[in-house]
Amino acid sequence: MDFGKVPENELAGIDFTLPADSVLTTAVLKQAKALKDLPSYIGCAKWGRKEWKGLIYPDKLKDILFLNEYVKHFNSIELNAVFYKVPEKDQIITWREKAEAKGAEFKFCPKISQTISHIKRLKNAEEATSKYLSSIMEFGKYLGPSFLQLSDNFGPANLQVLSDYLESLPKDFDLFVEVRHQGWYTDVSARKEYFDMLSKHHVGAVITDASGRRDCVHMELPTPHAFIRFVGNSLHPTDYKRVDEWIDRIAEWKKQGLQSAWFFLHQHDEKDTPILADYTVKKWNEVLGTELAGPGIRIKPTELGL
Repeated sequence: MDFGKVPENELAGIDFTLPADSVLTTAVLKQAKALKDLPSYIGCAKWGRKEWKGLIYPDKLKDILFLNEYVKHFNSIELNAVFYKVPEKDQIITWREKAEAKGAEFKFCPKISQTISHIKRLKNAEEATSKYLSSIMEFGKYLGPSFLQLSDNFGPANLQVLSDYLESLPKDFDLFVEVRHQGWYTDVSARKEYFDMLSKHHVGAVITDASGRRDCVHMELPTPHAFIRFVGNSLHPTDYKRVDEWIDRIAEWKKQGLQSAWFFLHQHDEKDTPILADYTVKKWNEVLGTELAGPGIRIKPTELGL
């Protein structure tokens, strides 16, 4: 993922401190009941990474078996593959069966297809949406929340279009929305209208933590559920500090009433993602008292030059 990428020599000058919770977040969590055990899901965006052979995958693993191996290391995936094409049911069933074979409570979090979000821009998208929904339902109990990522030029002027689209979706559809146009964040009125609208529709907000777009770290929870897309910088020391701060914040949200946490890791060079994921899972277990199985790096960090 190149979103929010900055040159390495600029990282030291970025304030990565997480902003304070918004008024909306505080109110939403206050209305929720604190859970003893927080449902927690940590994963990556793709499973088909040849660079992970020898790292978390066996050295001679065939490409067709990558997902079979991925589900052994993570309990969820931010499924970007379906963004490029509305998925066919047969493909979904094939993916689901690979998770079933593991016997784990694995969750797929499919991205809404670009046909809907970027090409049709949510207008006259009924047919494509129906196909998308019909297909992903084949995941069954392995289906996690979907997420709708809107284009950089989809700004606050389109608020009603977005609201109308969300209104058209099934009421029990678990969805998070990610907006990138800066106007959603810099315009105080537009920002409030946007997040209040999501809350009205019981739709969550994706928080994207990228170095060059700190405005997207909005800390707004329209629902008592957190969906974080974390973009690291090739295992730069700040990556680990940022993960630590996120886990501390999620622990605080848990005390206040957070109902679930979804944390997906990206790197500009995805070969490094399992290494940061392994650190994240261990720290998450330590702070939140969970017992998530980490990816289990197959080689020592020293062998990677770390």
